[in-house]
Amino acid sequence: MPGPVLEMRSITKTFPGVKALSDVRLTVREGEIHAVCGENGAGKSTLMKVLSGVHPHGSYDGEIVFRGETCAFKDIRASERRGIVIIHQELALVPYLSLAENIFLGNEHATRGVISWNDTLGHAGKLLRRVGLTDSPHTRIADIGVGKQQLVEIAKALAKEVKLLILDEPTAALNDEDSAKLLTLLLEFKAQGISCILISHKLNEIRRVADSVTILRDGRTIETLTVRAAADSEPAVSEDRIIRGMVGRDLDNRFPARTPYEGDDAGEQAFSVSDWTVHHPIDQQRKVVDGVSLSVGRGEIVGIAGLMGAGRTELAMSVFGRSYGRHAGGTVRLGGREISTRTVPEAVGHGLAYVTEDRKTYGLDLGDDISRNISVAALPKVARRGIVSEHEETRVAERFRRTMNIKAPTVFETVGRLSGGNQQKVVLSKWIFAGPEVLILDEPTRGIDVGAKYEIYTVINDLAAQGKAVVFISSELPELLGMCDRIYTMAAGRLTGEVPRAEATQEVLMRHMTMDRSPDTDREGGLPR
Repeated sequence: MPGPVLEMRSITKTFPGVKALSDVRLTVREGEIHAVCGENGAGKSTLMKVLSGVHPHGSYDGEIVFRGETCAFKDIRASERRGIVIIHQELALVPYLSLAENIFLGNEHATRGVISWNDTLGHAGKLLRRVGLTDSPHTRIADIGVGKQQLVEIAKALAKEVKLLILDEPTAALNDEDSAKLLTLLLEFKAQGISCILISHKLNEIRRVADSVTILRDGRTIETLTVRAAADSEPAVSEDRIIRGMVGRDLDNRFPARTPYEGDDAGEQAFSVSDWTVHHPIDQQRKVVDGVSLSVGRGEIVGIAGLMGAGRTELAMSVFGRSYGRHAGGTVRLGGREISTRTVPEAVGHGLAYVTEDRKTYGLDLGDDISRNISVAALPKVARRGIVSEHEETRVAERFRRTMNIKAPTVFETVGRLSGGNQQKVVLSKWIFAGPEVLILDEPTRGIDVGAKYEIYTVINDLAAQGKAVVFISSELPELLGMCDRIYTMAAGRLTGEVPRAEATQEVLMRHMTMDRSPDTDREGGLPR
């Protein structure tokens, strides 16, 4: 068995009021893919920031030994010089620079301050081919998809002669095809002797590529498990076994039991969109949403499934205050009454709420605290004569901190310092406090661990049990199957199917997601069954 390339010994890291890491140990062998798992807030990202020099030596206790030498990285450049490169979940690429410029940004081929573009373009081309990209080095980052951008980040790491590659949730924003390509590339790197640390909540991916998995919980190392003894052997660890280590208990059912809504208006149509059409904001000849019609009943959770580019997010954002694209036509009805949602305040005023898939950009003010983020969508509720009552704002936020199990010492904690799962709970709290009748959820559990997912599923079920109408957009088919009463499918901006829960399987949904709407449709809904 190969010896260790990395040993992190008794790593302890403290922030004001919070001990993020406590005596954490991690050993990675030469040429292995080592997964790190844990609930949101378990300390995974903090540990990797210690390793990569983001948290410099002296700001933590413990020891890092890399390739037999004790290391004291003062910054990220120091760790990169040793061949340790981290790729964060939020990609660090400049959209209007070329692929070549991004790959060598800060690591330029230059002599006496003058860049050699021939060397830059030639070397970039070789690195792009190595990660499986055929795009020209002149191509702008803005002109390629997220899957390819992730590969450019890896090419950027290879340019730094990486020995240990750290990937933080690398497939969180990727579709199944791009995820599979990325995982295959990691296996190729392993064969070339490059060690990898993979942080992921997708346990099926861990079982597919990882050799070992270290589980963190509450900032401590719980255990390290051998996933497979040899490259071609079957995984020796089940997903349930990893989950038990992460959450400290068995999750017998990944989806909570559902209490149906029993109001007098149960089953009545609460929300509907008819013949909704939206054009691309730049290419106005292109329809990104084409004649979509759907409905949601009171107390019903309705899913929308589709591959990347199907138009799901564009549909949600355009309905919620015309937040995307150039609207061409269609109507929105609430309780059978036509309403106008031309602006976000107008949509909110009619009782619509939208939990965006990009919580860091559109869902939260990362520089403000929990209290202000929760109240911001419904300030009149915490105001008297137009002046916000800080006491009332704090009281409301504290109630949500308890009921939503937001892990933070106080409601005055800056939201940007929370884990992804706790940030998502703040977003949900904001819109629940606004008191919506219709809640549109766009990838509400993306990048969130199984324990936090269960808590969020429970909140969604509770809202449905109160008679709220819920639209649930997700790329994870098992999630839609486990949570939804009906599921619409989309492809190329059109609805291609409507499947009741009793008939829904991953195979049925995928068949609808990969086809265009055909003329052979039913008369009532215009959709194939």
